[in-house]
Amino acid sequence: MGSHRKHMDYFDDEDDETPSCPLCLDELDIPDKNFFPCTCSYQVCRFCWNRLLNDYDGKCPACRQLYDREKVSFKAIDPEEMEKIQKERKQKERIKKQQEAFLRKNMSNVRVIQRNLVYITNLPSSLTKEDVLKRYEYFGQYGKILKVVVNTSHAYNTGHPHGPSYSAYITFDRQQDALLAIQCVDAFWVDGRALRASFGTTKYCSYFLRGTSCTNSDCMYLHQLGGEHDSFTKEDMSAGKHQFHDQAHPAFLAAAAARISAKGELPKTVLPSP
Repeated sequence: MGSHRKHMDYFDDEDDETPSCPLCLDELDIPDKNFFPCTCSYQVCRFCWNRLLNDYDGKCPACRQLYDREKVSFKAIDPEEMEKIQKERKQKERIKKQQEAFLRKNMSNVRVIQRNLVYITNLPSSLTKEDVLKRYEYFGQYGKILKVVVNTSHAYNTGHPHGPSYSAYITFDRQQDALLAIQCVDAFWVDGRALRASFGTTKYCSYFLRGTSCTNSDCMYLHQLGGEHDSFTKEDMSAGKHQFHDQAHPAFLAAAAARISAKGELPKTVLPSP
């Protein structure tokens, strides 16, 4: 993940010398850059200046003297200077697009931990139906579930005396519910095997990587940059890096413990008590 973070830091730290209006924070366009509504030379964009005149007290935010329309200064731009500014702007836009394209290309190899997504492994065949996992006596007891996806196409531990094992992804509406589910379900024994629970990961939407709008209203992939500490390359994950393991496999989570203590409840289990 080092290279991904290095690129992110490089782009984030790049100096942006483009002046902006101190009130609305919009970039000052070429006419605004040469617009000085007050004799103290404090610059605001023309839109904000008009709002100060018509909707507020008509005073300069810096020196607090009343604006005088007769003293507004507008410096004409030399044609050569105008051409230079336009070339510099186009160059900046071209570099920015190149950087964004480079970053998005590298994002295709990145997976981001989703704090409301629970990844379950070692599921017996009796628990491989989505409607079963949604029931209250199973994962429904931990909170509202948005989606369940069971991977029945890949079975493992086929030599187990009680049959093969499967995996599933369960998306909760709230992050704290996913935390509690992991806390209570991880290492719980069912059908002669210990369930393993951790946070799941997801990838970036292909539309997002191309810089276009996603057309799938139910898309569960990412459409914005994930957190740096939750982002890992597939190589990091397959190598079993400690940081990824610690982030995805929380042992005893303070948030879940606090919730349980606050309600005076004991941790629930994935199955009803015998």
